[in-house]
Amino acid sequence: MANAKTSLTRRTLHYYWKVTRRHKALFAALMVSTFAFVALLSYGNPYVMSLIVDQVSAQPVEADQVFTVFGPYIVALILINVFGQAASKLQDYTMYKLEIAASYDLATMSFDALCNQSMSFHSNRFGGTLVSQTTKFMSAYQQLIETIMFPFLPVICSVIFTCGILLPRVPLYVAILMVLLAVYASISYYLYKRILSLNEKAASAQNQLSGELSDSVANILAVKTYGREDYERGLFDSANREVVARDSKRMWASLTRGIITACITVVIMSVVTVFIAGGNAWYGITPGTLVVMFTYTYTVTNQFNFINNGLQRFNRAFGDASGMTAILDEPRLVADKPGAPDLKVSRGAIDFQGIDFFYTDGNAKTQVFDKFELHIPAGQRVGLVGMSGAGKTTLTKLLLRLSDIQEGQILIDGQNIADTTQQSLRRQIAYVPQEALLFHRSIAENISYGKPDASMEQIRRAAKQANALEFIEKLPQGFDTITGERGVKLSGGQRQRIAIARALLADCPVLVLDEATSALDSESEKLVQDALATLMEGRTCIVVAHRLSTVASLDRIVVLDGGKIVEDGPHDELVSRGGEYAHLWSRQTGAYLE
Repeated sequence: MANAKTSLTRRTLHYYWKVTRRHKALFAALMVSTFAFVALLSYGNPYVMSLIVDQVSAQPVEADQVFTVFGPYIVALILINVFGQAASKLQDYTMYKLEIAASYDLATMSFDALCNQSMSFHSNRFGGTLVSQTTKFMSAYQQLIETIMFPFLPVICSVIFTCGILLPRVPLYVAILMVLLAVYASISYYLYKRILSLNEKAASAQNQLSGELSDSVANILAVKTYGREDYERGLFDSANREVVARDSKRMWASLTRGIITACITVVIMSVVTVFIAGGNAWYGITPGTLVVMFTYTYTVTNQFNFINNGLQRFNRAFGDASGMTAILDEPRLVADKPGAPDLKVSRGAIDFQGIDFFYTDGNAKTQVFDKFELHIPAGQRVGLVGMSGAGKTTLTKLLLRLSDIQEGQILIDGQNIADTTQQSLRRQIAYVPQEALLFHRSIAENISYGKPDASMEQIRRAAKQANALEFIEKLPQGFDTITGERGVKLSGGQRQRIAIARALLADCPVLVLDEATSALDSESEKLVQDALATLMEGRTCIVVAHRLSTVASLDRIVVLDGGKIVEDGPHDELVSRGGEYAHLWSRQTGAYLE
């Protein structure tokens, strides 16, 4: 378990370093400016002051000799502060630039990882949790960079300069100080590793809380209509209590670490007090050196105190980033082969050849298709019917490569879709699912989603064909009306007609309708079916339906049961056979499957 956590931390650092390398000039400038800033302001000033103290202690200086004797020191101090402040501002600039550039790269990396994962991946996760993990992944990088620059790099600088300047003067003191600091660092690191797992657990609880909130808000209509506000509050409260519990454990562990390191700090300052008090008498240490000893020790001890807080921020950052790191490490269930060509569709013939497909849930497997065979000639209109769970929708999703088959191949115009790019495949297929997929954008943008360069006239024509133009023009802002999240501002029938208009405008060689007219009333359905009949001309069409009236006029109807084809033929022929299709047809009332 510990190795897994360590590996996750290393993988997080791998992704962060991958992004940082793209901006190595900025990172190098940030390191140099930080080093210069600390060296000049934290150590340059006290060193020059120690020289002044020694000069003053050596012999009195006449009033008219002040600038002669101390002039070089004054100039040195001015230059040290000018360049130190310049280094400080350069540090600020390079840090901001690096954080901005890295945030863009990390956001892109996360977006690509989420968009390129399979539908199986997304179906098992809260959308709100994924958004939360992405945000935390980006902010964790900023925390790490800021923590490295404050205080970890200053600590390294402090140790280097303290040793470099004091070692020739008081070697015994430096040796004792380094031993104490090594003890401090070792204990801090040990306690840091203990707290790391607590931070990952706290981050996991936070992600779960975000997921619960997102799920409740996204389904607020169901919550309110069923009067389940109290139930959802209970789920949220349970997740919230878990966050509090894990944060509390993390807090007490951090406080314990702080108390232990504070005790070590007291010991260090006690040692420096003894040396300062007896340094001149025992070792002949000059007043200036005593000033430097105290100032440098106080500075380095302070920096080490900040390490405690820095390690805490490290812990929090790695914990926050762990969720997205795991996602980035997760293999893509559906991925393009290296150098995969684009799919070129000229006719639209579709072949399912010996396909095997099963869903997995942990160790459990659910077989859907076993050596399934289906040939759809170019331009043929095919209806897929059968009881729920027969495999109709799954077949269309396999055609779209939303999931990959385990065996066999799916061909379009003789091209194996597994060997082509996913984007080129899906741009050849107009897909209208049972539940319309609308963005929180204008109606015009939603209709033109499959054809972004469409003119307003083309958008209007598609809306008219889908029987959507009339209601759109009655809206206060017409085509500029924002549909709301997932089209919540529109009725189910209106959303479906927008989706159908999108498919009409896309004008793809292959058309897939998955219960596309299920949300329409009878009058609207007739008008849309007329539009779809025109659209289907010369195109390969797959229509999934429970409402059998929507497929009765198609060229061919394929009846599925348990992932197998049990009947295949035109409507009239299947009815006359008296088989499964005829049974389904006879059970309909008002053209609905019971």
